[in-house]
Amino acid sequence: MKQLLVIKQYTFGTLLLIMTMWMAGCKKDFFDKQPLDAVSDATFWQTENDAQLALVGCYNTGGGWKGEDFWMPRGLLYLDLMAGNGSEKELIPDHVTDGTLTSDYWVTRGYWQNSYAKIATCNNFLSHIDAITMDANKKAIFTAEVRTLRAYEYFNLALYFGDVPLVTKVLTVDEANSVSRTPKNEVWAFAEKELKESAPVLPPSRPAAENGRITAGAALAILGRLQMAAKKWEDAVTTYKTIIDNNVYSIQPYYKGLFWQANELNNEVVLSSQFQQDVYSHVMLQYLYPEAWGGWHQFSPYNELAKEFECTDGKPVTESPLYNPDKPYDNRDPRLDYTLLISDRSVFKGQVYKAHPDSTSSPDRMNKYAVWSGYCISKFMDEGFSGNLMNYGGNFSIIRYAEVLLSYLESMVEAGKTIDQSLLNNTINLVRGRGTVNMPAVTTTNTTELMKIIRRERRVEFAFEGLRYYDILRWGIAAQELNRQFTGMKLTTNPASYTKFPVDAEGYFLLHKRNFIAGTNELWPIPQSERDINKNLSQNFGY
Repeated sequence: MKQLLVIKQYTFGTLLLIMTMWMAGCKKDFFDKQPLDAVSDATFWQTENDAQLALVGCYNTGGGWKGEDFWMPRGLLYLDLMAGNGSEKELIPDHVTDGTLTSDYWVTRGYWQNSYAKIATCNNFLSHIDAITMDANKKAIFTAEVRTLRAYEYFNLALYFGDVPLVTKVLTVDEANSVSRTPKNEVWAFAEKELKESAPVLPPSRPAAENGRITAGAALAILGRLQMAAKKWEDAVTTYKTIIDNNVYSIQPYYKGLFWQANELNNEVVLSSQFQQDVYSHVMLQYLYPEAWGGWHQFSPYNELAKEFECTDGKPVTESPLYNPDKPYDNRDPRLDYTLLISDRSVFKGQVYKAHPDSTSSPDRMNKYAVWSGYCISKFMDEGFSGNLMNYGGNFSIIRYAEVLLSYLESMVEAGKTIDQSLLNNTINLVRGRGTVNMPAVTTTNTTELMKIIRRERRVEFAFEGLRYYDILRWGIAAQELNRQFTGMKLTTNPASYTKFPVDAEGYFLLHKRNFIAGTNELWPIPQSERDINKNLSQNFGY
């Protein structure tokens, strides 16, 4: 039976219920002079059990409908849509990168507020944990976990907002409303130090009763992301090599099932958000499923992503003799079908997905909504789940071992290290060669060619997992990728004479264009609501 972040005899879900009651002010002594409508720090921080409950509070993200967060499935998927892998029915993530973003936008404000809420929780934990008398080793591990959680937030805040307030203690209201922004490089230096000091304290793996808690590998993998973004290639090489040499993780033979609840505790997961049906669930499947299966078909992948999947000979569609422009989905990397639902081709639970506008009886026909591309996301659609789509308990991967391997290889290339076949076989070819993918091995050691392959591999392997935005920002190609026309499904093999819907020269539906503003939209605006309260917060250029 699934156990989520079990601490002592309690499951994560049970502890969250306890925390909810605790936060509501439940007390044994109703005549206690401490506040009865809130938890009092003066009375709470007494025992090891208190520390355990508070630790769970630091992990707690909210579950349910919560979305604009660097831990929640929808929040992570939104990042990929912002980055040009697809669109959303109401254009909610699209507006972050289509040239219309303002400082009042509730989406980017949500990431800011949710991050600082978690940071405040972590700061409160760290300000009290030393006073508790408990096992010293446990205390050190608890502390390292919370420092890692906080560092993850600061890494992401600085990545997307640039300079941000660096707060490492509990603030008074006046202090909180007068903090100023700390330079991005200083914020990342702080996060880097926290992660480097925390990783050696954390266990390399966890027993089943502690699934979901931060490990040394998770702290190092976050550190690796930071070092790559900061272009500290030598450091990133060392960090990722440490994870690999610890021999904790491995590439699983299956791809599609990686994202199903039945396989959520597989040995490829380095870090994931934990959920449990009926207790601490999320609603991602309601957003994902096509309308014919009871979902909302909320997300529409772009054909620009579909084109990135190679042909089965390992060559891109622009080079492969196997590519047939009239049958563009044949002879392709199996991950294309694992990732996207394609009209009149994809089958889910015995039913064919139909989105062509001629499929007039299909609720998923492309022309039902002007913003639909005709594609739907197949990844994460759990064939083993038959419950309420708004009550899914499957975990969501944040970092997989595949990322560690591809990031190690990229860092080796960027650091100018020797690239040989052995290195390729132990990194990118392990990812591409998993049993249900079985794509041809990469053999080139030409670094220019290899970087193109690595970038393409990262896009298709991690589609909709929240990495694409991070990648295009650190590669400096956000404007190139996002200031463009996007297309949807193929509608005709005779585009010159086709008139039903606008199509490009290859017969793909002309969906919509984004007008990403180079030099401005690489950073998100500081929320205006924060600046209205705190006059010390400056604004990013262009907002």
